[in-house]
Amino acid sequence: MLLKVGSRGDKVRLIQEKLGITADGIFGSGTEKAIKKWQASNGLTLDGLVGNKTWGEMFPPEKEDLELHKIKHMLTDKVYNELPLAIEKFNIVNKLRLAHFLAQCAHESGSFKLVKENLNYSEKALKAVFGKYFKDVPVSEYARKPEKIGARVYGGRMGNGEEPTGEGYKFRGRGYIQLTGKNNYKKFSEFIGEDCVANPDLVSDKYPLASAAFFFDSNNLWRYCDLGSDDTAIKRVTRAVNGGYHGLDDRRSKFNKIWEALS
Repeated sequence: MLLKVGSRGDKVRLIQEKLGITADGIFGSGTEKAIKKWQASNGLTLDGLVGNKTWGEMFPPEKEDLELHKIKHMLTDKVYNELPLAIEKFNIVNKLRLAHFLAQCAHESGSFKLVKENLNYSEKALKAVFGKYFKDVPVSEYARKPEKIGARVYGGRMGNGEEPTGEGYKFRGRGYIQLTGKNNYKKFSEFIGEDCVANPDLVSDKYPLASAAFFFDSNNLWRYCDLGSDDTAIKRVTRAVNGGYHGLDDRRSKFNKIWEALS
């Protein structure tokens, strides 16, 4: 969603009513000015536009009693104990969001067992998964050497230093939906209030669920969760997390079980 100067309709009227200005449903310069003032007061980017972030802050969804006890038996103690933090900080305000979020986390982490990216690839697997990063070097020199593989495939991008620095491996994927790259570790550190750049294992050891919720929240994946509980919504969330539909059947199965228990 994006509302800007020239937009018209009921959503513009709702915004104008929220801001206490003339609610004519026409987004003009006066509305833009009032939005910028509101954005400044709420720590948002002063662009005068109403996208998903500004709209979500203006009209936060109503919070539900999530009744976590209904799904405790489906979760590990670690996940269950970290849930209140993720719920509080990352806008998990209803059962629909919770079910989509946990289903995706469960699939991505092998039912909450995997918290660090496994980079122990064979030569054949390296060619299949990361082939484009090994066009100019012998793949055999990297096979079954996770530190070298991480430094190579993640080096020089996502805020990581080039391969010799080893930062590609240092900031490899961690958490239930793997937080990857120094830039993302910095952003998560700023939000959570602990230095995960100096100590990256905090992401896997202390915040595997919160880091996954940070990914959902910072990329506004909740807008797809809010689409509903049908297959269209499950596929949309899956594509946002995975980039495609890998493991869709398992993600669907996990979502349906959690949603049934919560409903």
